[in-house]
Amino acid sequence: MSNVNFEKATEQFETLFFGPARAYAALTIDYSEKLISAQFEATQAYTDASLKQARALFDIKDADGLRAYVEDQNKVVKELGERFKGDAEKVVAMNQEFVQKGQKMVEDNVKTASKAATQASK
Repeated sequence: MSNVNFEKATEQFETLFFGPARAYAALTIDYSEKLISAQFEATQAYTDASLKQARALFDIKDADGLRAYVEDQNKVVKELGERFKGDAEKVVAMNQEFVQKGQKMVEDNVKTASKAATQASK
């Protein structure tokens, strides 16, 4: 009889605590992976743009080259501003998705706990 109680307790711990904890940990790891990947891509793009501009600066040989460089700076600033805006929107969307999935997990866990409590009281 005590074996049955131990198995039932183990099953309840798995259903109410360990299972949800593993699911939340997996969600957190997936989110972290996506966030780090997005940050890496953004850093790479900003670094590439900076290095390109540094090389262009060193290629200036005359007034026309300087004028072209300055004109190109406006374009680069605009492109980087748009890139930054897009990157920020991507991170906000990832945050919202993470929160929504976390809330769904909590709701599901509350329902499961409520059912388990109801069954235990019978």
